[in-house]
Amino acid sequence: MFLSVFDIFKIGVGPSSSHTMGPMTAAARFLDDLRGGAEKIPGAGTLTRLGASLHGSLAFTGKGHGTDRAVILGLIGYLPASLDPDAAEELETEVRRIKRISPPGLGTLDFDPESDLVFDFGPPLPGHANGLVLSAFDERGNPYMTQTYYSVGGGFVVTEAELETEKAAKTKTLHAEKDAMGYPYPFGSAAEMLEMGRASGKSIAEMKRANECAHQNIQPRELSGQITRICDVMNAVIDRGLRIDGILPGGLSVKRRAKAMHEQLLAERGNNRSQPHVANDWLSVYAMAVNEENAAGGRVVTSPTNGAAGVVPSVVRYYRDHCIGATDAGVQTMMLTASAIGGLIKHRASISGAECGCQAEVGSASAMGAAGLCAALGGTNEQIENAAEIALEHHLGMTCDPAAGLVQVPCIERNGLGAIKAVSAASLALRGDGTHFMPLDNCIETMRQTGEDMNTKYKETSLGGLAVNLPEC
Repeated sequence: MFLSVFDIFKIGVGPSSSHTMGPMTAAARFLDDLRGGAEKIPGAGTLTRLGASLHGSLAFTGKGHGTDRAVILGLIGYLPASLDPDAAEELETEVRRIKRISPPGLGTLDFDPESDLVFDFGPPLPGHANGLVLSAFDERGNPYMTQTYYSVGGGFVVTEAELETEKAAKTKTLHAEKDAMGYPYPFGSAAEMLEMGRASGKSIAEMKRANECAHQNIQPRELSGQITRICDVMNAVIDRGLRIDGILPGGLSVKRRAKAMHEQLLAERGNNRSQPHVANDWLSVYAMAVNEENAAGGRVVTSPTNGAAGVVPSVVRYYRDHCIGATDAGVQTMMLTASAIGGLIKHRASISGAECGCQAEVGSASAMGAAGLCAALGGTNEQIENAAEIALEHHLGMTCDPAAGLVQVPCIERNGLGAIKAVSAASLALRGDGTHFMPLDNCIETMRQTGEDMNTKYKETSLGGLAVNLPEC
């Protein structure tokens, strides 16, 4: 169940990791299956046409999240990491105009998004709230190949068979399974992580670094370079978001605010008139800059999702630009520690808003940011685990109810508050000695149970909460 730093932090495009990046990746995977031919239905004729159906949350909020565009782009061969966001609309428009696609290696195929891309508002597929079925047909209209995919959050995509395998693996002994994979520190829970840290004398970041180097068979210097590249993209997203104003797409007429806020904060610097809580404003503006970029369909880094992509980059930027004694090594420690916590949450619960609400997205991101900052500021493993628990605990029960299915209201501001909570949680943990009442593992399990019990209206369907209590225009 090892999750790489680069599984948690993936370069992609907005506005959603589960509803944009995941479906695009699934479509691209389907093309690979078609090229391989192994799953072709016996007796099928010549491949002629493609089709897709979206289910559950992908159907209910797919328009707002650009899921239809993502599927179209995936079926013409694009992936989130390499797509030019500025070209997406033009590419989609052309497919809708000619009603055909030409995926590399498959020739020209019929595909009319108006009839071949279906939003199915019936019951969700049984495996996960984010389901999509991709189909291919022969010249007679008979099935050529069909595959069911689930977008399980953070840009992760699994087939129906892979999902069943993953669920079965969670019931096995974590140590036995992970030791066989050859990782030096195969922790599958926070308790195991702390015990391995005590036994080895290593920090969480050091253990995660050793696991990552073993996974990739690389040296620490090369890993550091890879992490730096991710951080560079995160910073570039913040900087772009701080430069651009205007109205976000989607029809809600939400105004981009980060640029004006940043200009105000810069003007106030050095005039001795800023209130002490101005640090919160800096955290908010960094996070909001990222999520305004995400809402506009721009380049972002999942952290661990797109909907929560502003929290960790904001806390990292806050550490670099505002904390005394910040170093490049501290940033590396933050990223490694944050990914370790994110991996535990994904493995033991979920990072999907459609599965567990926003507690799984911004809550998880806040826990990651808190743990990372605590580590960079010299916290012990026990203090780091405490910081993550504090941040996650105080997001429990948070719903995912985006207005109009867009990742804008309340998502953009919520990332700012998630970053503020992360810093507060790290600070509280550093004031203690690491001993505390509620273990992180218990908090993660509580989040999972709460997500199971949460009404579907509040899990990224836009059928309840803020999404149905909009102001009159």
